[in-house]
Amino acid sequence: MRSPDVSTYLTFRILKGLFVVVLISVLTFIVMRMMPGDPVYLLLGEGQIPITDAQIQSIREKWGLDRPLPEQYLVWAANLLRGDFGESLIRAGVPVRDMIFEAIPVTALLNAYALGLAIVIAIPFGIAAAVRRNSWVDYSSNAISALGIATPNFWLALMLIVLFALYVPRWFGELPLIGRIPPFGLRSWQGWILPVIVIATEEMAVLMRITRGAVLELLPQDFVRTARSKGLAERAVLYRHIVANTMLPVITVIGFRIAFLLSGTIIVETVFALPGIGRLFVDSVLRLDYQVVQSLVVVFAVLVVVINLLTDFVYALVDPRIRIS
Repeated sequence: MRSPDVSTYLTFRILKGLFVVVLISVLTFIVMRMMPGDPVYLLLGEGQIPITDAQIQSIREKWGLDRPLPEQYLVWAANLLRGDFGESLIRAGVPVRDMIFEAIPVTALLNAYALGLAIVIAIPFGIAAAVRRNSWVDYSSNAISALGIATPNFWLALMLIVLFALYVPRWFGELPLIGRIPPFGLRSWQGWILPVIVIATEEMAVLMRITRGAVLELLPQDFVRTARSKGLAERAVLYRHIVANTMLPVITVIGFRIAFLLSGTIIVETVFALPGIGRLFVDSVLRLDYQVVQSLVVVFAVLVVVINLLTDFVYALVDPRIRIS
């Protein structure tokens, strides 16, 4: 791997990523301004105290909403480059950065728990299904994958809420070692269980299917037959040669899921009333909180670019046949 090639590739990817981030920020700015409603009236509420046009104009001037749209975007983008995300329109005086930093730990932990659970279960199960093809393990893997991919997150979340709010306490009371699982909120550590299960279900289904397919593709390869002909034990052939070479598609899926974690948590956090990024995003869109929505979109656009770049470099580390040029 030559240094000039790596630096050229890295520069190209960073520039392309910056272009994508700028384009997304512009589109988000335009879409938010096209949404029906006026954040000023949402800010004032439905109080009985009459508000004059002069007072409304004063509020617009304070938040810069009276300026031309290109100027509003340039001012916001310049502040963002300095690390100033601005203040929330609805929660007056609250910095957007503080709101995001309060919500990020919830979303990060939720996805870390779900992805960790999915990896621990799906990858061994997918390998076993491929090695024991057409056995009950394989049939179970296919059935679980199909159900996990086909089941909508919102439906599974609602069914689990009904189950653990109404029936489980009536039938079993408190579960051993776990206690009572709350149907929503994070008042205790048990509150993580249901949302983690919902997110991990789809992750497990995708990873299991990808792992099984990758192993099945490698089993008849020449290098596997050569390893067996040398007298290596089947377990050594499996872990040293087959499993190591299945990591590329698995890393692709894991990187993709991490990069787009917001899309998977918006529904889950809303249904389970979790104070994470997804719920903050939905609330901000409904309240036309321009600063929060635009900042969140840019943050996750940067996250997608960085994760994709890291995934490409992990490719080169996992498989020496891949070279960056």
